[in-house]
Amino acid sequence: MKQNRFLADRNLAWIHSRIHPYFFITMQEEIDAIAILADGLHNLSRNRRMILADRDRMLIQAVLNRPGSLYETLRTLKEREISYAHFAVSNGPLPDSEHHLELQRFEFDRKTPQEVAASNDKAPTAIRRRIAAALKRDYPGFDHKRLDYLLNILWINNQDYVRISPATRVARTLALFQHTRNNSGVYLDAEPANTGETRLMFAVGNPPQRDFLQQIMEVFNRLEVSVKRAYCLTISNEIHPYFLGNFYVTTRDGAEVTRGSELFLRLQSELYNTQILSTASPSYAELVVKGVMSGEDALLVNAMIGFCHTNLAHTHPDSFDLEGIMRAFHNHPDIAQQLVKLFRARFDPAVADREAHYAAVLEETTRVVDSYNTGHGFLDEFRRTIFRCALLFIRYTLKTNFYVLEKSALAFRLDPGYMSEMEPKFSADLPPERPFRITYFHARYGLGYHIGFSDIARGGWRTLITNGRDDYVTCANSLFRENYVLAHTQHLKNKDIYEGGSKMVVVLDAAGIQDRDLVTQRLYKLQYSLINAFLDIFVTEKGKAKDPRVVDYYGEDEPIELGPDENMHDAMVELVAAQSVRRGYLLGIGIMSSKKVGINHKEYGVTSAGVIRFAEITMAELGIDMHRDPFSVKFTGGPNGDVAGNSMRLLLERCPKVAIRLIIDGTGALYDPAGADRDALGRVVLQSDIDAFDAGALHPGGFILYRNRTRRDGMKELYCKVMRDQDGLKELWISNDEFYREYNSLVFTVAADLFIPAGGRPETVREHDCDRFFAEDGTPLTRAIVEGANSFITPKARVELQKRGIVLMRDASANKCGVISSSYEIIANLLLSEKEFLEQKEPYVRDVIRILNKRAEDEARLIFRRHREAGGAQLFTEISDAISTEINAQYATLFNFFQKHPQLCDRPLYRKAILAHLPGMLADRPGYRMRTKGLPPKYKYAILSSEIASSMVYRGEKESDGYRELLEAHLKRLSA
Repeated sequence: MKQNRFLADRNLAWIHSRIHPYFFITMQEEIDAIAILADGLHNLSRNRRMILADRDRMLIQAVLNRPGSLYETLRTLKEREISYAHFAVSNGPLPDSEHHLELQRFEFDRKTPQEVAASNDKAPTAIRRRIAAALKRDYPGFDHKRLDYLLNILWINNQDYVRISPATRVARTLALFQHTRNNSGVYLDAEPANTGETRLMFAVGNPPQRDFLQQIMEVFNRLEVSVKRAYCLTISNEIHPYFLGNFYVTTRDGAEVTRGSELFLRLQSELYNTQILSTASPSYAELVVKGVMSGEDALLVNAMIGFCHTNLAHTHPDSFDLEGIMRAFHNHPDIAQQLVKLFRARFDPAVADREAHYAAVLEETTRVVDSYNTGHGFLDEFRRTIFRCALLFIRYTLKTNFYVLEKSALAFRLDPGYMSEMEPKFSADLPPERPFRITYFHARYGLGYHIGFSDIARGGWRTLITNGRDDYVTCANSLFRENYVLAHTQHLKNKDIYEGGSKMVVVLDAAGIQDRDLVTQRLYKLQYSLINAFLDIFVTEKGKAKDPRVVDYYGEDEPIELGPDENMHDAMVELVAAQSVRRGYLLGIGIMSSKKVGINHKEYGVTSAGVIRFAEITMAELGIDMHRDPFSVKFTGGPNGDVAGNSMRLLLERCPKVAIRLIIDGTGALYDPAGADRDALGRVVLQSDIDAFDAGALHPGGFILYRNRTRRDGMKELYCKVMRDQDGLKELWISNDEFYREYNSLVFTVAADLFIPAGGRPETVREHDCDRFFAEDGTPLTRAIVEGANSFITPKARVELQKRGIVLMRDASANKCGVISSSYEIIANLLLSEKEFLEQKEPYVRDVIRILNKRAEDEARLIFRRHREAGGAQLFTEISDAISTEINAQYATLFNFFQKHPQLCDRPLYRKAILAHLPGMLADRPGYRMRTKGLPPKYKYAILSSEIASSMVYRGEKESDGYRELLEAHLKRLSA
């Protein structure tokens, strides 16, 4: 006993002399753990590890300090969410040992953003006073207007940390928190510590989940940086988490890591890179862990893999599968390194005599790729195709943010000319027209494209959320084609406005995440990362990328307008607009539509206004006055959706005899042969999904299929079906097969005069489905289709349906009013202050809706007029495409004309045309009207081109030899 007491006293004295005093401050409520350490410290060299406390929310242990010891511990904890981590290494070896002591403390008590938002807790006044004084003394640049908010966030997340820690340490954490919020969500700095170490302060907003600290330690370990002490917090605000870390480090030989040194710059690059390159990535395991290349180079290889896969797999998914493309790069790291070398020669801003150096490396790289030969003929050709695609990627990229350190995603703006150098088979499934620009994005948990068909372009941003590897790869296989087709459709649709068509489509990997809130966090991280990557390359000054780290081979402003689409929430819409203003993008808040300072599509039903106007004219051509006659309708898309919900609202308001027989959405399906009860449907329209419809209001023969109401019978999953017959309501439970057989067939088998697809995935109806729209005798079960959803029916299916007697108004015509509304929102953002817009919003929106109805009616009547003139020989969709092509061709000619004759834009006749394009509220008021003179020149050219081109086609005027004379004659007729 005396010997044990002697050893314990000796051990405790050694601990006090060799461990930094802050350890004892943080451990003042863990006396038992210190006692266990003192009692057993002398045995640690034999056991290598000693558990001091192991509870649900805390783990404290002592280990022998070796290179990578902390990294190894974190590998065992990667499935646990660490809220606080504290590490300390002794400043001398253990008694009778060559190893130092390493103490590791982990807490697992993360607060969710919802818990933080719901809390009203505030830090005590005395603590606040001490911390405020420390901030004024040590961090004079700190914005004290934000002190209460930041301190209370920290207090809600970890009261013990705030209460126990010295005020200086809490002040340092708050300063780091503020720096990170002000620096696009990532921050790194270094300063000397009093102990001969360097204090590295590293923080990330919305960090990768769970294993992020492990990846940070892997970077330190790989760069031979020793962590002597560290204090790391993961806290949440009302939206997402923040990682805040203070690391006290030296080199392995004990030297400081000074700010600006070569080692610091490598650390900075690799630490920032942790936001994008995942430890789960095969490139990380094959290239980084094995020491083949740096994390930054491996990230570039990952981006090339994603580009090659999405460009090659959409036509040949089995041949150019993701794993096969990965193996091509990983099995031939020499070629991967050569491609990286070429990319750096083209885009490293520090390269001298870049043009000559790049030409030499390009010649060398082309020779390496062309001569690739392992003696396996088929495999060699397959891999040469992949490497040539990567070579095209580098050659045709015009600018990238790869050298922007703070990036949390990569962006590459490409010249679409690369597509003409690929084999024709790789574009056989795409529309023949080539885009104006293609921008490729690569992030930690996803990738995507923005594809635009004109200089000034607009279109929505959709994010596809996938669950599991198979789901992700399947979406990635067709991502490029889906994006291309949607952007092309948007371009046809945008014929009435000054912006050409574009689309941004991104696929998010949410594999293994069951918690919806965590999926949302990952979604927001991806979207925030991508908009910052977008702004890295598209924020310009005098035409060139403003950031000097972006080498810009394009050299012009690029006005690109986005809009909300699938999985773009209101909070992110506002954040994108705010970030655009903060970063200085030329469109300001006009980068994004459907903002608070904008026209919300769902609130005002702008897309549906055009859909229903097209439906009214179409049905009138078939002899049905929708406002007076009885008729039936079926929908895909639920009552709470934008297009479907507002279309239902308009039908209920305008059409007293409408029978809405079928509604299908993601929660189920409603079928009612007599039409859904108007009152019951009215209660859920724009409020709830179809599963909230009152089943008691069903008519005999009607039923509801519930997709989310299930139960188990042994191994079987059963789905609920509620139906009404002559005896009343009945609840049935049907098998998975029975449910989906009926759910998936209703859209075809239910008869209705009018079908409005207003929701659902692209290409839901394909050519082989067409027979299902017809009765056995060949009679159409639907007389007319008005497409409210984009690309719901494939082009081949459209042709087949029309040839067999169905009138079909395609998406580019019928649902164009949403994008027209967004265009007018951006015009308002350019000409009005936020205050002015909000004060005048209602009359402005009324003017816009009048324009929408006019634009829809002009095109619908022109389509039917041309169809009659052709004696029915032209399909409705062919006429629609021809109208779009004619207007867009006129627009392109006019845009080039005004670029060559900019002085015309301010002449009275042409200014009248600009004003004719505007809502009356702007055109009729002198104060607002004068502001059009201050529009950017490209916008004047675009508005003039759009207004003249569309009016010429709708009026049926043709070109003549004297183009300017033709224009001025046309403008005089317009203003007469």
